[in-house]
Amino acid sequence: MAEITNVVSKFSIGDPVWAKMKGFFPWPGKVVSPTKDVKRPALKKSMHCVYFFGTKNYAWVLEEHIKPYLEFKEMHTQKSKSSSFKEAVETADDYVKSLPEKAVRTSELPSIEEEIATIFPDGTKKAEKPHRDYSRTPFLGRTKCTGRENDSSKTNSVPMKNRRGKQQNERYEKLKKNKITPPLDIEQVSDTLRRKNVKPSDFKIGFLGLGIIGQGIVKNLLNSGHHLTIWNRTPSKCKDFVKAGAVQGQTPSDVVAASDITFSCVSDPQAAKEMVFGNCGVLREIRSNKGYVEMTSIDSESSQDIAEAIQLRGGRYLEAPVLGSKKPAEEGNLIILAAGEKSLFEDCASCFRAMGKQSFFLGDIGNASKSNLILNMILGTTVGSLAEAMALTDRAGLSQKDLLEILELGSLSCPAVTEKGQAIVEGSFGTNMPLQHMQKDLRLALAIGDQLEQPLPLAATVNEVYKHAKRFGYGEHDVSAVYLRARF
Repeated sequence: MAEITNVVSKFSIGDPVWAKMKGFFPWPGKVVSPTKDVKRPALKKSMHCVYFFGTKNYAWVLEEHIKPYLEFKEMHTQKSKSSSFKEAVETADDYVKSLPEKAVRTSELPSIEEEIATIFPDGTKKAEKPHRDYSRTPFLGRTKCTGRENDSSKTNSVPMKNRRGKQQNERYEKLKKNKITPPLDIEQVSDTLRRKNVKPSDFKIGFLGLGIIGQGIVKNLLNSGHHLTIWNRTPSKCKDFVKAGAVQGQTPSDVVAASDITFSCVSDPQAAKEMVFGNCGVLREIRSNKGYVEMTSIDSESSQDIAEAIQLRGGRYLEAPVLGSKKPAEEGNLIILAAGEKSLFEDCASCFRAMGKQSFFLGDIGNASKSNLILNMILGTTVGSLAEAMALTDRAGLSQKDLLEILELGSLSCPAVTEKGQAIVEGSFGTNMPLQHMQKDLRLALAIGDQLEQPLPLAATVNEVYKHAKRFGYGEHDVSAVYLRARF
């Protein structure tokens, strides 16, 4: 690659700096000579290779996102940060003290307006939550919310206040608890997978996340003969898969180091970013030509942030969210929507064949994420409408079984209506697709509408119903449990 010419660099090798990756808080580091493993991106802009203190990571960063360390220290450390951030700052301070005085580069401190213009180039200050410092967050697992939304003592009070009899309230509690999900039989090969006769890839495959969808995918990858290294935030979930032939990594970075292509399927955009940017995260071991496939249902902006970080390290990136729930995942009948690097999509062919019945390449990064959210918006509104219809049927003294049978014979018949309708009739809400994940996808789809000024009144209304169901403790139940809020 031809070097950029006629550009006067603001920084030299060894300069202590603050380096800012897109979408994340500045982190202390120093400008260094690039190592062989850190490939320079094909961007015709002035860039520097930065070594980050504390995490010992390297990355190419645009010069416009780099600031002198001492002059911006007060600005970037005045707010409370994580312990890892404080340790990195201490390391940076020690490094600065060891430098000759002339080696510390200075410049005029910009005004607050200039700094805001750097963060928001369009000149508008976005009204959003402050960015969490994902870049160095340790994997400590998640703590359950103890706030108002998950306070069971308050949850139970609302239906009691409604004009319901004792019998109805007892039924309410019974339905609320009925979310038993059958265990996964890892060794049972589905008929679908047998018919496919998948030839396993020669690539070493990594997989991060053993949730409802992830477990089904990993099962089919193992049963189709792929060499697999896995990791999950709760290590005990890996036990049965290790018995079936998988290798367990201790951290996400261990999985990436042992794999040619690593897949990730976690709960939401926040978890996806933590997986990449956290301590011992994916980014630490991404090297030239290593592939990273994000299968989490996330917004296109988060996908772009992850893609940029992976590509700056020389890796290849593909977003590949899936359509389907627990049963399709276990049977290998998911639908994969992919976008990003075409060569990586082609290298994933055998894996996609094992986990899904069809895969689509949709072009540039962001296209698959948006398409997935729009399709899930259709599913969410459909289930919400079905729940209201079943509630009205019950209230009118009609038979829900008869209504479902009629639906199955008509033009509205589809697996979603049949499966969710049966769950409502039986009052059994084993989690195939968590309600909280559906609400998350509705929220992200509505955000697309906001950005494009596209009215989405139906989706917005249904989203409020799902939010209400989450508030009363049904977030971890199946999406069909939205019926409980429509009925009671």
